[in-house]
Amino acid sequence: MLADYRCFFCFVRSMEKMLEKENFDPDKKRRFTFEMTRLYQQTEDGTIMTSFSRELYASLRRYSGNPDPYREIKKTSNEFVLGLYPEMKKLVQDSVNPFETALRLAISGNIIDYAINDQFDLKATISKVLNSDFAINHSEALRKAISKAETVLYLGDNCGEIVFDKLFIETLAHPNLIYAVRGAPVINDATMEDAEFVGMTNVARVVSNGYDAPSTLVEHCSEEFLEIYNKADVIISKGQGNLEGLFESPNQHIFFLLMVKCNVVAERLGVKKDSFVVRQNKGN
Repeated sequence: MLADYRCFFCFVRSMEKMLEKENFDPDKKRRFTFEMTRLYQQTEDGTIMTSFSRELYASLRRYSGNPDPYREIKKTSNEFVLGLYPEMKKLVQDSVNPFETALRLAISGNIIDYAINDQFDLKATISKVLNSDFAINHSEALRKAISKAETVLYLGDNCGEIVFDKLFIETLAHPNLIYAVRGAPVINDATMEDAEFVGMTNVARVVSNGYDAPSTLVEHCSEEFLEIYNKADVIISKGQGNLEGLFESPNQHIFFLLMVKCNVVAERLGVKKDSFVVRQNKGN
């Protein structure tokens, strides 16, 4: 998904909060702002926004001297959703359609995205997603594809959200499901450390995609990940970041699961902002 000028202003708002959190002095704020503007000016036509995002957050790490500026936020998110896990698991077990309920809960977790907004009501989002029609709903096609698949690859997104992914994966009970995390810390995206913390490693094989972008940029991922990606019969792509990296992919095995959190993505998908989507890739 190509860069849009509106994305820059979203990054500015996000970075402003991080500069305060990292206690940048006025001079360092000014220099970092120049750096952010320079990086954006260097983006060319055909650049996807997650590539710019990777460079921007790498710059934040350099300026702050902090290799993982979102570390505490990630830990808090994981702990908070783990606290909800027993209640959510019972909700799935008691539901008429456990697959659909677990799928909806997995999508509700996509609201936990500090790159876009650090103010959200997770419980209200859970209630809404459990009782709303999806703007695009290919969930039955997803269910059938998983039932026939020899290998399922699940592309993770954010911390906190990963707990809902775990519940969905437990519900699927697929014998050969692989969960992919980021290769290194970037924003509040889940890494191997987070997968181990929430117990994802107990319900799925977990691999790193080998790259530190807040997305799945296939051309930069590790050979291990690419081997799995190319052989997978179903690829579950969670969140806007993964959508942005894979939106133009010809791979028809991909299913995008997300909450649409901005107008740019809403327009590209032909839906309204804040809607919920399960969309099978048609090989753009």
